[in-house]
Amino acid sequence: MKIYRRLQPVKAISFDLDDTLYSNYPVMMAANAGMAAYFATVPALQKVLSRCQDANFWFYHRARALAAQPELKHDVTALRIESYYLGFLALEFGPDHARQQAMAAMAEFVRLRSNIEVPQAIHKVLAALADRYPLAAISNGNVDTRAIGLDGYFQGVYHAGKGLRQKPALDMFALACDKLAIRPGELLHVGDCGRADILGAAAAGCQSAWFPAFGIGKPLKVLPDIELTDISELRLLLS
Repeated sequence: MKIYRRLQPVKAISFDLDDTLYSNYPVMMAANAGMAAYFATVPALQKVLSRCQDANFWFYHRARALAAQPELKHDVTALRIESYYLGFLALEFGPDHARQQAMAAMAEFVRLRSNIEVPQAIHKVLAALADRYPLAAISNGNVDTRAIGLDGYFQGVYHAGKGLRQKPALDMFALACDKLAIRPGELLHVGDCGRADILGAAAAGCQSAWFPAFGIGKPLKVLPDIELTDISELRLLLS
């Protein structure tokens, strides 16, 4: 652990999810591969199977969706649904059928991307901290915290979308502090990304702990208050 600034009194702790509490990259790779297998099971797609199993096909329609609705960059769920919808329209599905297929595909993707086994060390730390502090989750992604067994630790789970911008925008930090009835400086945010988590927390006036255990997040742009090498260090630091 490295301490760059002495922590001020902490009244609540928020956590990023993906690549902070578990390794998300292999999960996403498996989910993307799993969608090809899913499309093979949908009878209505058999005549166009090779096209809908091509990742480039969906990337193209993702770009179309963003070009038409730039605000979708803050909502990964709505963006994926719209990408599927445009893709199914391109495959000559009618609008209603395309929307139905898009929603079904999205449900399958969320199931696949939530197929995560959270390390027991994470469960132990969250359980211990939840006995002493209100905890919240602040995520740019769309993992189902109930499906991965984490929802019970958090008093609030906030995902970007539906009017909330992705980190590093302050929206979710501000909402978490409001719901927890604390000042921003009383929140310690723990995350892996130097931009989304650490820069975002600083901009929102929160304290931050950088935990780059899986080496996926962007590098630091500003120093965090502390840097963790093991998640269990939080228990020692806040005991």
